[in-house]
Amino acid sequence: MLFKKSLTRELFFTSLSTILVLSGIVVAQRAVIVFRFAARGSIPNDAIDTVLVFNLLKHMPLLLSLTVFITILITLSRWYKDSEMIIWFSSGLGLYSLIKPIILFCFPIIILIASLSLYISPWAVQKAEEYKTGLKSRDEIATITPGTFKESKSNNRIFYIEGFSSLGSKVKNIFIQSMQNGKLGVIVSNEGERIEDNNNNNYIVLKNGRRYEGIANSKEFSTTTFDEYGILMEKTPKNNLNVGAKAGIIEATPTLALIFNQNDSNRKQFLAELMWRISLPLSTIFLIFLAIPLSFINNRTGRSFNMIVAVFIFVIYNNFLGIFQSLISVGKIPLWLGFLPVHLVFGLVAFYLLHRRSLNLPLLPSRFIKKL
Repeated sequence: MLFKKSLTRELFFTSLSTILVLSGIVVAQRAVIVFRFAARGSIPNDAIDTVLVFNLLKHMPLLLSLTVFITILITLSRWYKDSEMIIWFSSGLGLYSLIKPIILFCFPIIILIASLSLYISPWAVQKAEEYKTGLKSRDEIATITPGTFKESKSNNRIFYIEGFSSLGSKVKNIFIQSMQNGKLGVIVSNEGERIEDNNNNNYIVLKNGRRYEGIANSKEFSTTTFDEYGILMEKTPKNNLNVGAKAGIIEATPTLALIFNQNDSNRKQFLAELMWRISLPLSTIFLIFLAIPLSFINNRTGRSFNMIVAVFIFVIYNNFLGIFQSLISVGKIPLWLGFLPVHLVFGLVAFYLLHRRSLNLPLLPSRFIKKL
C-alpha cells in the first residue's frame, strides 16, 4: 500500500509540472504567431486569448501523451538514481509490480486523450475556423488596434484611431486617409462614435473635424470643416454554416462524420484522419510500457542519456504515425497497413524490453552491442 501511494503521489506531481511546462511552451510558440497577426491588425486584441485556447485544445492530445511518457521516465529514473527501486525490489516486489499502479494512474489520462482526440480537438478546430470567419466579417473599426495604422479591405483607405471607450462605441483622435476619384483625402477628428442603422450597416460618425482634399504631388488642396461626417464601414457578409467542414478542413470534421459520411472523393483523407485520432490514445498505452524499461539508469552515466533515447523513440513513433497517415491519405497504402504495423512493432519492442529488464538483463543483447 505504501508503495502504491508513494508511486501515485510522485506520478501526479510530476505529471502536473510536466503538462504545465509543455503547455507553456506551446502557448508561447503560438503566441508569437498570434501577436504578430494582432500587431498587423489581422485579428483584434480581444481575440488573442480565444485563438490561443483553441490552438492549445488542438495540440492537447499529443501533449498529454508526451506528458505520460516523460512522467514515468522522470519518476522511475529518480527511483533508480536514489536507490529507492532497490529497496522495493529487496522487499519482494518485481518490475511487473509497477505496471498495475502506473496503469491505474494513467487510465483517466488515456480516456481524456481519447476524448480530446476523437471529439474535443475536432470541435476546437471547427470553432476556431468559424471564429476566424467571424472575425473576417467584422467591420473595419472592430479590427483596428488602437495606436496603429490599418489599411481597409478595399485598399483605398487607411485608418488610425488613438483609442476606444470602455464599451467600444466611442473613438477619439481619428485619422483617415482615402483615395477617391484620383484625389487624396485626409480626415482628422478629435472624437467620433459608431452607429448602426436599421439595415445593419455600420457607420463611424466623426464630430467637429476637418477634411483635406487634393491631388497628390500638387499644391492644390481644399479644406472643409464639419460638425458631423459619416463613413460607411466595409463588412463581409456573415456565414453561419459549418465553416470548417465546408472549407474541407479534415481536422474539423467530427469523428462520426469520418466514419459514416465517406464517399469516393474523401474516403482516403477521412480514413487517414480517423487512423491518427485512434492512434493517439493507443500509442500512449504502448509508450507506458516503453517508459518502464527505459527508465533504468546507471548511476555512473546519469539520467540524460536515457531521457534523450526515450524522447528520440517518442519522436520516431509519432513521425512514423504521421508518415503512414500521409500515405493513407494519398492512397499509397490501405488503412490496415498504415495502422497495425507501427503499433505492433512498438508494442512488441516495449514488451520485449520490459521482459529483459524484469530479468535484470541489458535492454539489448550483448552480441548486438558488440556488433555496434
